[in-house]
Amino acid sequence: MHRRTFIRRQAGRALRASAVLLLAGCAAGPSSAPAGGQAASQEAAASAPSPAASGAADGMSPEERALQQRFAQWLAGFRASAVAAGVGEPTLRTALDGARYLPRVVELDRAQPEFTRAVWDYLDIAVSAQRVAQGQEKLKEVQAVGQAAAERYGVPLPTLVAIWGIESNYGGNYGSTPTIDALATLAFDARREAWARSQLITALKIVQSGDIDREHMIGSWAGAMGQTQFMPSAFVVHAVDGDGDGRRDIWGSMADVLASTANFLAHSGWQAGQVWGVEVQLPPGFDHARADPAVRQTSEQWSAEGLRTMDGSPLPAFADGSVLLPAGARGPAFLVGPNFRVIMRYNNSNSYALAVSLLSQRIADGLAVQAPWPRDLVALTRSQVMALQTALNDRGFASGTADGAVGPATRQAVRAYQRSVGLAADGFPTLDLLQRLVPPPETGPETAR
Repeated sequence: MHRRTFIRRQAGRALRASAVLLLAGCAAGPSSAPAGGQAASQEAAASAPSPAASGAADGMSPEERALQQRFAQWLAGFRASAVAAGVGEPTLRTALDGARYLPRVVELDRAQPEFTRAVWDYLDIAVSAQRVAQGQEKLKEVQAVGQAAAERYGVPLPTLVAIWGIESNYGGNYGSTPTIDALATLAFDARREAWARSQLITALKIVQSGDIDREHMIGSWAGAMGQTQFMPSAFVVHAVDGDGDGRRDIWGSMADVLASTANFLAHSGWQAGQVWGVEVQLPPGFDHARADPAVRQTSEQWSAEGLRTMDGSPLPAFADGSVLLPAGARGPAFLVGPNFRVIMRYNNSNSYALAVSLLSQRIADGLAVQAPWPRDLVALTRSQVMALQTALNDRGFASGTADGAVGPATRQAVRAYQRSVGLAADGFPTLDLLQRLVPPPETGPETAR
């Protein structure tokens, strides 16, 4: 089988097999913003009690028993830190006496998925016809409390509903892992101990405040909580009491869910009355290297360069718009503004922000993406990205550490290499580009048999 065909088929099988799991919610975000929801099966596995917690000590290996003992010792030491941070003994007894070590949380935290999704595969599910239709129904259901939040914070209701839809499938799956257990496990694991300890202490203070009890404080394995997936630190700063009952309940109160989400966006710089962006046509000869978040200018300047909307209407009035090419030079192009960047503060991913933006647009009866996606391209695996980064570094195009993640440094290195060989400098890594840098081994008569 041809090497490219084999890779495409393998990637396709992996994507089809994992699509439901991967898009039940979005991927976990940075600690400063709400983290995304996780698939239901992952949550069930993460929530499963350890043998010690379930009382089945007879089934534990000596290693497992020793691990449980170390976790109990860690909890005892952690209590002193929590007390020093202002958590009272009654809360500690309620929240920590039954704390469980969840091995599956550690497995998920350390996992490095090999296969990645192309943006169009992600959007096919995140902005599916079913999700759009359901979002339009949910918009009607929450109209009263949602419109109150939208007017108070200046964030359109379709945007709030879109975040709700992508984070938890409109509340259908926001995780079932106890937040206290998840964060205690992550803090004990020590890979991200300082961050997890801080989030755990904050979660305990939330319980102490009476906003939610331990039993109902649930969410993703990574500690994100509620229907729009706030980390405890984000909850403390941004969660609000939208229904006036004296509690901030992002699990059960839609008034609180939508108001808290709107408050987060407003505090992050949302500009009321401003659209997120628009799909555009690029002029012939456009320098694709200018499709970079760092290249920002007014809509008038972009218009003078030849950018046009798909229907010929004026470009949105941006003071600092930038061009986004999520699939490279062959895919759709967008002019995005400040509110698109605000959505990225919720989850620092172009694909996520584009999904929220397009879903909100479709929920409000707006257009779908009109330009075709380059579906013949195959998303590089993590190993292939590492090989690409290594090859770029070896040739003097600094892409940073070969970690398998395509970040700004890698995109800049790809652009520089593309320029050097006369390609469109869109910074988009492809299999063809990898094979230019790392040619596949020749298949001779002997190896072909």
